[in-house]
Amino acid sequence: MVTLGTATAQPGETDTGRLAVGETRDGSEVGLPVAVVNGADDGKTLYLQAASDGDELNGVGVVQRVVPRLDPAEISGTILVVGIVNYHAFQVAEHRNPIDDTKMNRAYPGNDEGTSSERIAAATFDAATRADLVVDLHQGSTSQMIDECRVRCGTRHRLHDECLELAKVFGCGYILDQKGPDGQLARAAPDEGVPTIDPELGGCVGWDEQSIQLGVEGVYNVLRYYGFLAESHSFEAQTRARGFDQYGSPAGGLVDFQKQLGDRVTRGDTLYTITDVFGQQKDVVTARSSGIFWRARRLPQVATGEYVCSVGTDIDSV
Repeated sequence: MVTLGTATAQPGETDTGRLAVGETRDGSEVGLPVAVVNGADDGKTLYLQAASDGDELNGVGVVQRVVPRLDPAEISGTILVVGIVNYHAFQVAEHRNPIDDTKMNRAYPGNDEGTSSERIAAATFDAATRADLVVDLHQGSTSQMIDECRVRCGTRHRLHDECLELAKVFGCGYILDQKGPDGQLARAAPDEGVPTIDPELGGCVGWDEQSIQLGVEGVYNVLRYYGFLAESHSFEAQTRARGFDQYGSPAGGLVDFQKQLGDRVTRGDTLYTITDVFGQQKDVVTARSSGIFWRARRLPQVATGEYVCSVGTDIDSV
């Protein structure tokens, strides 16, 4: 029997329930939606979570499509799922937890006697570290971004190769292999011996069906490659970036991009121009390094110094 919160499943069963993480301001219990898929045969354990950031909904779309398709009679091993991590932010469609103004994916491994975000992080970290593999579904917030998978433990980490392999298996086509900030699940779980990846499924307002389908395929790639399902899976070489150049606006005005997501960029290429409201050019921004046009703001209006776009750098194939 496998239990996660109130979800309990015998071998060959699936169950859903809630994982208690505290109370709201009126004293109502807060329970994250969870599922347990307990395979009929023994095998590895996969932990899958979504919506660590409350406005990153593509991962919820993946969970919504994957869980009903999983037949525990055909699975070897166990799949633990938290469908919505950042409960409070999800309710109000915001990025950060409004109870403590915290970005959830900076709160791991958490503290079960701490702030709202720390308590949620502690409860989900406990579930994650019961697993052999972790997939933490994200997206590039509401910006525009290519579909990519992040390895955040750092290239010198003892589990780096296992995390990189997991990212290649997931199969977004692009990998960012760069040590992440403290407090990320994809940083904290490898320290406990669990290979972890952070798929960034595009970036949109609401959700994007193409990125969701890529995420569904990625989860199934993992299930096949690591023996949860009988079918085999082999992965192809992917494009890796090991750094990011971020660009801000040198002036206020309107952005006109000269590159599209996924375009190759050569040092000196024009990335975007800034014009005033009458179309008069105010500034031109060129690439500092060669790489791939990776992420861009969604709205055209910018103030001086405001974020505009990112270029993935130090590119190779893995």
